[in-house]
Amino acid sequence: MSTPYPFTAIVGQDDLRLALLLNAVSPAVGGVLVRGEKGTAKSTAVRALAALLPQVPVVAHCRFSCDPAAPDPACPDGPHAQEHGVSRDARMVELPVGASEDRLVGALDIERALSEGVKAFEPGLLADAHRGILYVDEVNLLHDHLVDLLLDAAAMGASYVEREGVSVRHAARFLLVGTMNPEEGELRPQLLDRFGLTVEVAASRDTDLRVEVVRRRLAYDDDPAAFTAKWAGEEADLRERIVAARALLPQVRLGDDALRQIAATCAAFEVDGMRADIVMARTATALAAWAGREDVQEEDVRQAALLALPHRRRRNPFDAPGLDEDKLDETLEQNSPPEGDGGGGDDDPDPGPEGPGGGIPPQNDGGGPDAPERAESEQGSAPEPPQEQPEQQSAPAGKGGGEQPAARAAEPFRTKMLSVPGLGEGAAGRRSRARTEHGRTTGAVRPRGALTKLHLAATVQAAAPHQHARGRTGRGLVVRRDDLRQATREGREGNLVLFVVDASGSMAARQRMSAVKGAVLSLLLDAYQRRDKVGLVTFRGKEAEVALPPTSSVDAAAARLELLPTGGRTPLAAGLLKAHDVLRVERLRDPSRRPLLVVVTDGRATGGPDPVALAGRAARLHEAEGIASVVVDCESGMVRLGLAAELARELGATAVTLEELRADSIAGLVKDVQGAGQGATRRAA
Repeated sequence: MSTPYPFTAIVGQDDLRLALLLNAVSPAVGGVLVRGEKGTAKSTAVRALAALLPQVPVVAHCRFSCDPAAPDPACPDGPHAQEHGVSRDARMVELPVGASEDRLVGALDIERALSEGVKAFEPGLLADAHRGILYVDEVNLLHDHLVDLLLDAAAMGASYVEREGVSVRHAARFLLVGTMNPEEGELRPQLLDRFGLTVEVAASRDTDLRVEVVRRRLAYDDDPAAFTAKWAGEEADLRERIVAARALLPQVRLGDDALRQIAATCAAFEVDGMRADIVMARTATALAAWAGREDVQEEDVRQAALLALPHRRRRNPFDAPGLDEDKLDETLEQNSPPEGDGGGGDDDPDPGPEGPGGGIPPQNDGGGPDAPERAESEQGSAPEPPQEQPEQQSAPAGKGGGEQPAARAAEPFRTKMLSVPGLGEGAAGRRSRARTEHGRTTGAVRPRGALTKLHLAATVQAAAPHQHARGRTGRGLVVRRDDLRQATREGREGNLVLFVVDASGSMAARQRMSAVKGAVLSLLLDAYQRRDKVGLVTFRGKEAEVALPPTSSVDAAAARLELLPTGGRTPLAAGLLKAHDVLRVERLRDPSRRPLLVVVTDGRATGGPDPVALAGRAARLHEAEGIASVVVDCESGMVRLGLAAELARELGATAVTLEELRADSIAGLVKDVQGAGQGATRRAA
C-alpha cells in the first residue's frame, strides 16, 4: 500500500482543508463536495484525511463494522454478544465511477448458492464504508442508478438489498466526499444537496506558492517514507486536535442569537427546504469546537454560510455558484444581538487562529511562507468578468454584414421528450431506450463472451433437467458452462445532442432570436437532466462554425449560446455539412453513443448558387446515414412559407414549432424522432 501524502504538507487550499477537518470533527455535517479544475490536490487532500481520523472500535469478525458499544440489532452477521471488540484504522473506500450496482450494495454469493445450495450475502462498498469515508472521484460522472442508491443510503443511514431471493438490511453511515471538475458536467441536484459543504478550489497564481507546491511534491515522489516522516510531528498534533475537538463538541452551545442568524441567512438566500439550516447549525458548532470554544460566535455562522450555502442557492445548472458576501454580512448585522447581550460577534477583538480561517495549522517547516498561503486563499475565487464584456467582441471578418449584438435568451421552459428510435447500447443516461448493464431485466441469452450479469433463474432452469445424468448427490447444483445465461437488461442511454442553430439575418429580430435562444436553452436544460453530451454548430454570413465541440459541460454550451450574435446570409447547407463532419468524428471516438440532430431554423437558405438545392443535398446526406433528427421551426408571422417543414422531409425528421416544443403545449406529444425511418432502427438493432 502506498504511503499517503501528509495532510499538513498540502500547500494553501485553506477552505478545502477546513471543510474536511470539520467533517472529521463532526461527521454529522454531511460530507464535502470539492469542485475545481484538474491538478489542484483535490484527491490528495481527501486521501490524506483518512490517516488523521481516530481509530474505530468494531466487533471482531463483523463484516459490517458494528460498534461493540451499540451493535446493530439487524446486522446480517449478528446478533453480536457483548464484547470489547477491536480497534482498527478508519477506512476510506473509493467508489469507481464505473462500478456495478452489485459492487456498491452487495449481492447474493453466486458461488456458494450454486455449489452449496445456501443463500449467502456478499457485502458491497457501502458496508465497507460504514463508519468511515466513502470517496467518489469525478462524482458528477457517476451513473444515475448508483446515484439513486447513494441517495437512499445517505437519507436512511442504511442499505437495503432486495434481489435474487436475498433480503438484507445493514447500517451504512459514512462520510461522503466527492470531487469533480465542473468542465465535465454538473451534478444532479438531489445528490448535490446531500453534500453538507462545498468548496471551490483553483490553482494559485502566486509564483512563490507554486514553487513550494512543486518542491514538496518532488520531495514526496523521490522518497515518500522520508517525506512523510518529516511531517509526522505536525500530523500527530493535528490528529490530537481532532480528538480534542470531538470531545468538546457535545459541550458547545448554539445560542438563540446564533440560531436566529442561521435561519435569517438561509431565508435571505432563498435556499430550498430546511437541510441548509441544519447543516449550517452543525457546521457552526463544529467550527466552535475546532477553535476550542464552547459558544458559537458570529464568525462561526459566517464561515458556516460560506461553506454550506453556495451549492444550495443555485436555481438552475447554468447559474454560477457562489455567495454574495456583502449580502451575507448585511444579513448577519441585521440579526446580530444588541451590544451587551453577550451574543458574541464584535465583543472579541482578536479571534486569532480560531477565526474565519478555521484555525488551519501553519505550514512553516518546508519553505512555504504564510504570505503565499494567504495569497492563494485570497485568489482562490477570483471575481468573474462582467457578463456584458464578451458581447462587445466582434465576429471574425467574413461572417456577414449587418451583424447585430447578441440577444438575451427568453426564460427556459420544460420541453417535450425527444428521443432516438430503436434500441441502443450507449452510455447510461435518461433519454433513449438502450441495452444497458443496469436497468430492468427483460430476458436471458447465452453469453457470447465473458459472463457479466448472471440470470440466476434462467441458469438454474437450464441446469435442472440434467442433474440426474450428471450424478448429483449433494445439495449443490451441478452447473456447466453451457447452462450459464446472461441477463439482458433495458434502461436508458444518454445521446449526443448536436444543435445546429441558424444565426443569420432572417433570425435577427431581437424578440424572435430571444425566443429561439430560450428554446435552445430549454433543450440544453433537458439534455443536462438526461445526461447527454451536447455540441453546438452555428451558421451565418458565408460559413458555419463549431461554436462548441461535443462535451458533457452543458453549461458551456449555454454560455456560448448566450453570446451568439446574429446577422448576414443563411448558409444552411454549410451548417448541415459542418454538423455531418462533427458527427463523423464523434462516431469514431464513441461509436456506441447515438446522435440526435436538432436543427433550429426557419428553413431559409441564401447565399451562393442554388442554396436551396445545396441544403437539400446536405440534408439527404444525414438521412442516408440514418441520423435521427428534429427540426425546430422558428418561422413566425401570419404568412408562413413552410420551408422548415420541407427541410424536415429532406432530413427524414420530425418538425415542431417553438410552441409545440413546450411540454404543456396542446399541440400533442412529440414522440420518437423519425430520423431516416427504418434506417436508424436497423442500425441500432
